Amino acid sequence: MNHDTHACPALLVSAPASGQGKTTATAALARWHRQQGRRVRVFKTGPDFLDPMILEAASGHPVYQLDLWMGGEAHCRELLWQAAQDADLILIEGVMGLFDGMASSADLAMTLGLPVMAVIDGSAMAQTFGAIAHGLATYRPGLQLAGVLANRVGSEGHAQMLRESLSGGLKWFGALPREEAMAMPSRHLGLVQAEEVADIEARLDRAAEALGRLNPEMPEPVRFVRPVMPADQVVSQRLLEGVRIGVARDAAFAFLYRANVDVLQALGASLHWFSPLADEALPEVDALYLPGGYPELHLSTLVGHAGMREAVRRHHAQGKPIVAECGGMLALLDTLAGEGGDAQPMWGILPGEGALQKRLVNLGLHSVDLPEGTLRGHTYHHARMASGLSPLTQTRSQRHNGTPEAVYRIGRLHASFLHLYFPSNPRAVAALFAPSC
Repeated sequence: MNHDTHACPALLVSAPASGQGKTTATAALARWHRQQGRRVRVFKTGPDFLDPMILEAASGHPVYQLDLWMGGEAHCRELLWQAAQDADLILIEGVMGLFDGMASSADLAMTLGLPVMAVIDGSAMAQTFGAIAHGLATYRPGLQLAGVLANRVGSEGHAQMLRESLSGGLKWFGALPREEAMAMPSRHLGLVQAEEVADIEARLDRAAEALGRLNPEMPEPVRFVRPVMPADQVVSQRLLEGVRIGVARDAAFAFLYRANVDVLQALGASLHWFSPLADEALPEVDALYLPGGYPELHLSTLVGHAGMREAVRRHHAQGKPIVAECGGMLALLDTLAGEGGDAQPMWGILPGEGALQKRLVNLGLHSVDLPEGTLRGHTYHHARMASGLSPLTQTRSQRHNGTPEAVYRIGRLHASFLHLYFPSNPRAVAALFAPSC
């Protein structure tokens, strides 16, 4: 047996655009196959924190990102190879539309040899459904479009009309009804976090039940080969051996990549979870990781926890490392204003004021050259901040004419709107969290 190659049925679920129902369809597939006793592993294409929460609830397993730019091809192949060793089915939810972005779902599918199922919202169309499906199938030669699934269909007659519009031998995977009971609620940064949806299990079961009536088939097996990892992405030394890292994790600080956790642990760190919303003190730690989330939705609670504020301030004053990303950075400002517009006092370590905006402020893949090394990641936020502090540096947007993000340093504090993807440079990550000599 060749242990460097594993075959596993796999399918990438994509769509013509965002908002077509990719997450619902992927979650329904994951839940239905799980109910049949299969071990399902799900991945999410591109940077995203919210969709994976739904997909984890559906599949019962951790969800990792596959991004050809943030993590690189070898990293994506490694994650899939690991999953294929014991999974019965691998599902990958795409990002935006099938061909959108510099590292698109189509790029991933073609690079890794993944068949694609297109989810198309058929709620406001008839024969045009077939034209869209035909375009997705033929736009890029070599793409393997396995077939199409219609979503938000009004009736059996409507479904039949959509099916008859298909040409070129495209496979019909069926139609999901337009039904609020299985849709996933959303807010300004995307879907509502799974743990905040009280009836999430009922919604997932309802979606799986609707999908089950279509008698979904297992996809064809795909061969996954273990890659040779680039030297700068290999954790060859436990550079954080014995280092205790406190990681904020609750409804206000939840945007945390599973792969980031894995990197810290592979480097030898022990992670100690705490909740700024519930705890009055920090655990005994050498460094802090404050990931992004929704601090603007929990201002009164954060303000009311004076013990936590003082504990974080004391940690910083002692010269201990803090890595703060997006929402984690906003909590460190002097003030933060939420949807109501009233500014509330925050932890006061990073001078400046933040405020939630009605429109998206920045979005995209970015890299940053730090004294510790170059790291990649992404930015996505609806908040602005103003600070009199001069930034250490600016990020570089992958997109031409993209807006850079400031990176701030005060002592051992590293703060930015940039969400770092730790597998892009584990050695640099170790230097960010390592205690001062």
